[in-house]
Amino acid sequence: MSDIATSASIRRTPPASYRWLVLLVVALAMFANYYVFDAMNPVGPLLESQLGFTQSQIGLLDSAYNIAALLILLFGGVFIDRAGTKRAMVLFSIVTAVGGALIAVGGRPEVMAAGRFVLGLGAEPLIVAVTAVLARWFRAKELSFAMAIDLTIARLGSVAADNSRTWAGSLFDSWQRPLVLAAFVGGLCVASALLYVVLERRAEATYELGRASGADRLVLADLVRFPRGYWYVVGLCVTFYSAVFPFRRFANIFFVQAHGASETHAAFLNGVLPLTAMIATPLFGLLADRIGRRSTLMAVGSLVLLPTFLLMAYTRLPLAVPVAMIGVAFSLIPAVMWPSVAYLVEESRLGTAYALMTLCQQIGWATMSWAIGFLNDRFGAGPANPAGFNPGMWLFASLGILGLVFSFLLWRCERGPGAHGLETITTRG
Repeated sequence: MSDIATSASIRRTPPASYRWLVLLVVALAMFANYYVFDAMNPVGPLLESQLGFTQSQIGLLDSAYNIAALLILLFGGVFIDRAGTKRAMVLFSIVTAVGGALIAVGGRPEVMAAGRFVLGLGAEPLIVAVTAVLARWFRAKELSFAMAIDLTIARLGSVAADNSRTWAGSLFDSWQRPLVLAAFVGGLCVASALLYVVLERRAEATYELGRASGADRLVLADLVRFPRGYWYVVGLCVTFYSAVFPFRRFANIFFVQAHGASETHAAFLNGVLPLTAMIATPLFGLLADRIGRRSTLMAVGSLVLLPTFLLMAYTRLPLAVPVAMIGVAFSLIPAVMWPSVAYLVEESRLGTAYALMTLCQQIGWATMSWAIGFLNDRFGAGPANPAGFNPGMWLFASLGILGLVFSFLLWRCERGPGAHGLETITTRG
């Protein structure tokens, strides 16, 4: 009788192979999601040369995406919470694919901005839904590694998009053809979401799954009850992504016009960031699970990021060096930061915590994308005036300073009596 009970208990838990299959499927959706978003990077110079876009207009393409993300995170969470992650993944994957298609048929700033707006309505809540899936299927020591693997596969989409000028160079005689390819890749979001629905329905009939975290519902009444450490992580999240993502949007233009790189080499350098993250993020996730020291690791990543933008602006150091440094920070900080929230906030409010963190991230990102484009235009940045890029690089550097401050405050908080275990919890303990 006890053997039967034990067997039933084991059966209620999905086997590791099934869980990793789920991870692979939802990560494929993230691959397509990231590809559609970053397909704009190598196309940026063509938007200037073929369509006459200004850098402010290019920056506003990101801002349109961010505004949409803000709206959906504020008001779309109720739907996701009620409908569940299966329906949410299907819906938002479809919206993501539609956004990619609209971008591809654009040609005027307002049309392309509308496509980016639709993309933001789908892509960001799709990321949050995938976070909820991973929280449901992975527990304890596997969570950091699972999220890191998801980020790795997602960033493979960024690498593929950034280097599309190399492997799909024949498409780059026009601004539109690379974006049409991205629209087709966006269809993978829908296929992956539908496959996940099949996998979860089969598992629900056989196994006992973890409670689906409402990682997408923003409950305003909970905000005052989050601990200080959580807000320090939010501050680091905002400053980090507000520096790295807008930089990647303008990096190709900056490398070509300020440093004389070829467009192919500029695309390669920009692609080094997600490529480095693909390799290093899972390793840093394993390291954090193994040794703890999460707030220390975030501080180290912030310290590495801090000087990189000024090195590119004021030194003759090969671009590969500061780009590699950003790549290390781009791997280390996210690998530790996102799983750390699970230690700072109780499970019942984890969804609110992730939604709020993403919301704040979008506000900072939208503001910086516009601000960098404005500064580049205001100071006449271009091949005839490379110094015109310097004010924007100083703005990036100031975010690096703020990120280091937030990571230091978190480190100090986690060494005091109110610590939540970021420094001490390991897979062995």
